[in-house]
Amino acid sequence: MKKKLLIFIITYKAKDKVYKVFKKIHFNKLRNYNTNLLISDDFSNDKTIFYCNKIKKKRKNTFINFNKKNLGYGGNIKKCLIFAKKNNFHYSIMIHGDGQYSPQYISNFIDNLRNNNYSAVTGTRVRFGLKKAIKGGMPFYKLTGNLFLTFLFNLVFKSNFTDAHTGIWAYRINVFKKIKLSSLPDNYNFDQILRIKLIKNNFKIKEIPIKTIYRDERSNLHIQYALKFILIIFVYYFKLDTFLKKFFRI
Repeated sequence: MKKKLLIFIITYKAKDKVYKVFKKIHFNKLRNYNTNLLISDDFSNDKTIFYCNKIKKKRKNTFINFNKKNLGYGGNIKKCLIFAKKNNFHYSIMIHGDGQYSPQYISNFIDNLRNNNYSAVTGTRVRFGLKKAIKGGMPFYKLTGNLFLTFLFNLVFKSNFTDAHTGIWAYRINVFKKIKLSSLPDNYNFDQILRIKLIKNNFKIKEIPIKTIYRDERSNLHIQYALKFILIIFVYYFKLDTFLKKFFRI
């Protein structure tokens, strides 16, 4: 029997970009899986809804969710993973509707979950070296910040990741029997805290080299993310568990 796979695309004011992302998914490479598609829009109130419905008309086994209020980055992901759990999917992979992470990696990510002893697979933008990361369009300030924060993460958690900040993830859904989705945050630190919980529960994470597309981004969001990241590392290092659980749900 084929394993059930859920590809979920999270969107927020993506407009036609989400349709372009859908067109790049190589469903023919996923014939060994019972593949379903879920698009979850986080209260965009723009033409994103039109393009989501257009996708549903194009492909069977497509589900569309429109949040009635903005749940936040992590909140939207949790809603998709709850859907995967309720419908007994074996694997799931998250793709961003803005096209930053290419769908070309889906089959590679999922095959690694199925054929190897990994609980999650994520991307790394610097696995092939700094020059290729810069050549691929990664802003220098973002690269240096990434390297510093990843170094801190590895130092505290005794890990060896090359990129602790990518937003493309594939998961074995059964890990969420042990890691409660309700314990994860609704904000942009969702991926980071999930990574910490996977490590703390001795789940194996695989990194796969990827390329990304960079556009004009709000630097203040990066600063907020980085500060929260450092604070979480600091609190964990000094074992202030009560504070950590109260404010960051770890």
